[in-house]
Amino acid sequence: MFTGIITGLGHVEEMSEVSGQDAAILRISAPGHAADLGIGGSLAVNGVCLTATAINGDEVDLDVMGESLRLTTTGGLAVGQKVNLERCVPAGGRLDGHVVQGHVDGTGTVLEREDEGNWVRLRFGLERELARYVARKGSIAVDGVSLTVTTVSDAAEDEQYFEVGVIPTTLRETVLGQRQPGDAVNLEVDVMAKYAERLAAFSDGGRR
Repeated sequence: MFTGIITGLGHVEEMSEVSGQDAAILRISAPGHAADLGIGGSLAVNGVCLTATAINGDEVDLDVMGESLRLTTTGGLAVGQKVNLERCVPAGGRLDGHVVQGHVDGTGTVLEREDEGNWVRLRFGLERELARYVARKGSIAVDGVSLTVTTVSDAAEDEQYFEVGVIPTTLRETVLGQRQPGDAVNLEVDVMAKYAERLAAFSDGGRR
């Protein structure tokens, strides 16, 4: 489990397809995150929970399955590109953000970026199937960053979106500071909303 509080930035060193398999190996430089990671350890990269398969100093190799390549922005990472990093939270650790699983639900697109003085307002477009889980004042992880939703589109609107306010520290310490209109981002909605929907589906005998 993660919290959406980014613990550092890394950068992509290599992305290589696994011959004959629907998978790839992502090699990143992860300063401050590799020493106690261990083979089989979990590392969230732009919000995607990945498993370490090889470690050499600050370099970490991570297996990326086909579903992650298709449903997240991982498949489009380029050599030298910066990425958000977070280690899984230890038992008894502080939950400073919200419950983040590292199981990205899909991608969104930056629609607007507006400087509001001491913070930046970001608007993201997303598919309707994800928009139903996003609520004003609720939590969402964008590229692994725990954020509070400030505005959502009306359910009747054809184009769905939500907005967040991003403080200077987050802009400086995460890749959100580089995001511009047109950029794709990873989205993980609040797991509680998904469980609530699943429970509701069974409450009427599965007729939904």
